[in-house]
Amino acid sequence: MAHQEIQDEADFPWDIGVFDAHCHPTDTMSSIAEIPGMRATTLTIMATRGEDQELVHQTAASLPGEQFPSLPGQSIGRVLPCFGWHPWFSHQILDDTGKTETEAMSAPDKKQAHYRIVLTPPPTESFISALPDPKPLSQLISETRERLLNHPTALVGEVGLDRAFRLPQAWTQHEKESRDSQMTPGSREGRALSPHGVQLEHQKAVLEAQLRLAGELGRPVSVHSVQGHGAIFDIFKKLWAGHERKRPSRRERARRYSATDAHAQSDAEEEPQKMVMTKKPPLPFPPRICMHSYSGPVEPLKQFLNVSNPSDVYFSFSTVINFNGRSPQKVANVIKALPDDRILIESDLHTAGQQMDDLLEEVARQICELRGWDLHQGVRQLAENWKRFVFG
Repeated sequence: MAHQEIQDEADFPWDIGVFDAHCHPTDTMSSIAEIPGMRATTLTIMATRGEDQELVHQTAASLPGEQFPSLPGQSIGRVLPCFGWHPWFSHQILDDTGKTETEAMSAPDKKQAHYRIVLTPPPTESFISALPDPKPLSQLISETRERLLNHPTALVGEVGLDRAFRLPQAWTQHEKESRDSQMTPGSREGRALSPHGVQLEHQKAVLEAQLRLAGELGRPVSVHSVQGHGAIFDIFKKLWAGHERKRPSRRERARRYSATDAHAQSDAEEEPQKMVMTKKPPLPFPPRICMHSYSGPVEPLKQFLNVSNPSDVYFSFSTVINFNGRSPQKVANVIKALPDDRILIESDLHTAGQQMDDLLEEVARQICELRGWDLHQGVRQLAENWKRFVFG
């Protein structure tokens, strides 16, 4: 029997632990009740916009934590909350981090000026009238910081850049009346797209502020990138500048080993004092980064995985985005090129329940086949990768 047939017939080892690195069940709140009955161990649930930040908090608070035997001292529930502002909604954020020409304007004028600046091509007054009043970036960061502090294991996400996105047209009366009331408001929900996108420089400002917050609190991030891998890496490189990891020379490693061996006792006696003296200030970048549903080619992997990068970069894959796209072979090449310990799986689904479990099993099997992993070995590797991404 061929290896593929053996894998397909094997019972899936849910008992090892299966972790969804990126999903959106709060888009369908009626599905949240299905999470306790799911076979997946933990869902990493993303917030994306104003309408779902509190829903992610409520979902995490409603499902109690449980101790992981393999993670001493770490407690996490069936969901891991993530708080962030998606690039699809970045136009709703007003960058107030520096002086702008809109400061002295009235609220209606400020709204009009803001959207004409950040949207391209500049929209009409009637298009702008259907958009929400923009939220100051400083307020977004303050609110996100508070949510992260209330959830000590929470991540920052979903954040990122998207060159291809276009805003949907305003709701028609018929669309309002016929929309699915179970869907959380704020998303496209099948509306026709307008010609208007969000200026890349504005998206960058919103992303960078959130990455800096992640660095301040030492939280990992989940990053969305569509046609923006180069721009994303440039932002990372900017924040990493001056903090690159330096590989010690052979002589330095030998000297360090010798000194550690010779002075172990005195080091132990001085440890409390050293801990106080060497406390480091917050860094301007997250410790770990997940490029969610990575759609780029193989070549940029070398940049993201360079040993000098002070952030560890992971790559997650979903059946819906990666294996049902136009270039499944490109995705296969990427997965084969990655180190074992930097691969994550996700559903990227907007509804919890059986379909989410099915998608997680499907993508795990696909990755195991591509990597040549035994199913148990692969699921165990993917579980350990998620734990390392979240907890370090």
